[in-house]
Amino acid sequence: MNEPVINCGPDVMGGTPVFAGTRVPVQTLLDYIEIGDSIDEVLTGFPSVKRQAVINLLEQAKDRLIESIS
Repeated sequence: MNEPVINCGPDVMGGTPVFAGTRVPVQTLLDYIEIGDSIDEVLTGFPSVKRQAVINLLEQAKDRLIESIS
């Protein structure tokens, strides 16, 4: 079974969805991508986030988007 990519609980960042095992909000990744930064730039700024976690998150988001329009 795969480990969760996102954690959300009242004891971490007031319930904001974060990368599991970190205090880095998922929204941070989306904000970086929105302004044109690369995944490498995100990982440099937030070394507690692992590359595979970012990839897994993006793959899950893609899958859910495709499912929602199918």
